[in-house]
Amino acid sequence: MKTGFIGLGLIGGSIAKAIRQYFPESEIVAFDKSRETLALATAESVINTAVTVIDENFKGCDYLFLCTPVIYNSAYLSQIKPFLSEKTILTDVGSVKTPIHQEVEKLGLSDFFIGGHPMAGSEKSGYVNSKAVLIENSYYILSPSRPEQKEKIQAFTEFIQAIRAIPVTLDCRTHDYITGTISHLPHVIASGLVNFVRDHDTTDELMKLLAAGGFKDITRIASSSPTMWEHILMTNRENVSEILGNYIKTLEDAKKLIDAGDSQGIYNFFDTSRNYRNSVPDISAGPIKKLFAIYCDIIDEAGGIATIATILASNNISIKNIGIIHNREFEEGVLRIEFYEGAAQEKAAQVLRRHRYTVYERS
Repeated sequence: MKTGFIGLGLIGGSIAKAIRQYFPESEIVAFDKSRETLALATAESVINTAVTVIDENFKGCDYLFLCTPVIYNSAYLSQIKPFLSEKTILTDVGSVKTPIHQEVEKLGLSDFFIGGHPMAGSEKSGYVNSKAVLIENSYYILSPSRPEQKEKIQAFTEFIQAIRAIPVTLDCRTHDYITGTISHLPHVIASGLVNFVRDHDTTDELMKLLAAGGFKDITRIASSSPTMWEHILMTNRENVSEILGNYIKTLEDAKKLIDAGDSQGIYNFFDTSRNYRNSVPDISAGPIKKLFAIYCDIIDEAGGIATIATILASNNISIKNIGIIHNREFEEGVLRIEFYEGAAQEKAAQVLRRHRYTVYERS
């Protein structure tokens, strides 16, 4: 199998690493503007061939992934067109699908193209942050240009399953409205909330000082790439504008309940949201990557963190990140420990409880 990549950032790099893991003998050729990225991917044996121009190295690809920002993916279509063969499945990974489908139709590439969107990601970007498990158990949306091309659709579906993602087929316009609601809107809300706190902070920045815990959890995605989100909103602006308008009405309704002192209405507002949120399945990572973390009470003494780290290391549990929660939202000083996967999170909680630590988990 031969696979090509135009762009090797967070998503492209993660898919390439997954292919290398599950198809170790496959040939992978990649183009990226960053020579450092290509050098690193080559040194890690993720790719076989690194190119700085789109050329005949891409001939004979079974799968060809466009993994640049959504605005640029369409521009690369005409460059890659001469190197497509009858067997090639051309795809992208953009979180907005309608514009590229329109460009594919215009260029006569519909027989090759099956749009794709792995609904996984991170607030961190670039190949250096990519990993094969990023797309594992994530929904991977497929949007075929030609639904009647059942053989290619079936082949791509099986390929996505083989790299451990969960394929779901949607038409491009339905996809753009859904992702506009569950992915694009939350990023606008998170960034808006951070900007609101910044603009309304006290002169001595007490809001910034005290903001932690829940505030940092719900605004984590505001640390995502501003360039990427500029491109996403510019290409899905009609959907996001409509969705944002509806969300603003929801906020206005909440304000009316508060202004009226409607106790039952306020209770219902939180109760219905809690019930619906608790009904959301954990089968997939979703468009906003889940964090695997636990919170552990620690005694405020020298060596406390080292002791916990040693316990976890002795049980072969890798730690992604570790730090103290300073706002004391729990009863005592709390250590927040982040892991790479859910299995490590569950094992760490069990191990620490066996050592008589108090461990909190958030769903």
